[in-house]
Amino acid sequence: MIFVHQPNACASTGQPLLERRLLDPNEPIPPDSLWIDLIEPTRQEDHRVEAFMGISIPTREEMQDIEPSELLYVENGARYMTGRLLCRVETDDAMLTGVTFILRDNRLATVRYEDPQAFRMFVQRAARPAGVMLGGEAILASLIETVIDRAADVLQLQGERIDALSRRIFDEPHDPGARNAELQETLRGLGRHNELLSKQRESLVSMERILLSLSASYRASKAPREVREEVRSTLRDLQSLEEHATFLSAKIQFLLDATLGLVNLEQNNIIKLFSVMAVVFMPPTLIASIYGMNFEAMPELKWVLGYPMAIVMMVVAAILPYVFFRWKRWL
Repeated sequence: MIFVHQPNACASTGQPLLERRLLDPNEPIPPDSLWIDLIEPTRQEDHRVEAFMGISIPTREEMQDIEPSELLYVENGARYMTGRLLCRVETDDAMLTGVTFILRDNRLATVRYEDPQAFRMFVQRAARPAGVMLGGEAILASLIETVIDRAADVLQLQGERIDALSRRIFDEPHDPGARNAELQETLRGLGRHNELLSKQRESLVSMERILLSLSASYRASKAPREVREEVRSTLRDLQSLEEHATFLSAKIQFLLDATLGLVNLEQNNIIKLFSVMAVVFMPPTLIASIYGMNFEAMPELKWVLGYPMAIVMMVVAAILPYVFFRWKRWL
């Protein structure tokens, strides 16, 4: 699919906005298109945009197999920038998808095979009066800013979920019998959060490379001051988000260590219980073993009260270690 964005003016206020519409299969690309958004394009659609902008559109395979050194390059006067965006965050199937930004002659083209939430947010923003400055460079800067805003939302949501897990870990268990199952579920939850956080950090790193490249390019090309300021501001926001992601990663590691410590305590309590039971029953076992021997020279074998005496001795021998452990507060 090919979506084109053309400059227009709000009917009521006259302020500029971007009008988005889906291009028909046989419809030519309008000459005033500032942003061409390709979503899962076919090779025929790639050729249409290539002929219009004089660029080469990378295929899905090329975007997946691209080397790190080829994420940013210039070809035939066009600047190619490939970033990795997080999508499907609301589900358990969160993934990173590659998005290629192509900038030429102050006209922007984007190639993607997923629909990240950041793009939907930006389309709604650009359709509002004065929602975005017109021009390919300005649209790209605003689009990346929206990507960073979406990353901030994801990190905030992650922080809230991690805080909820922290309360579950350190709260007094209502059902001690189900504590082991709760800790196992907590470990799985921490693993899911850490995986999502790692993907978000990888996305931020790729976008930081794009912003650094744009900042250097805009300084050299004397881009509009507003665009350069927006890129610098977005870069500062991104770097603060990277620090926040590092903090959340450290918090997850702390909670992971705490959960494993609680698991060890639960296991130690079980082992301690078995150890105490073994010590408690050891003296009665010794007494039963002694009086279980069949030697003729054992005077107790002829006693009428020998059996009750042995039973009492075994009970007392079991109670004394238990009382001693309670007195030492080992139980």
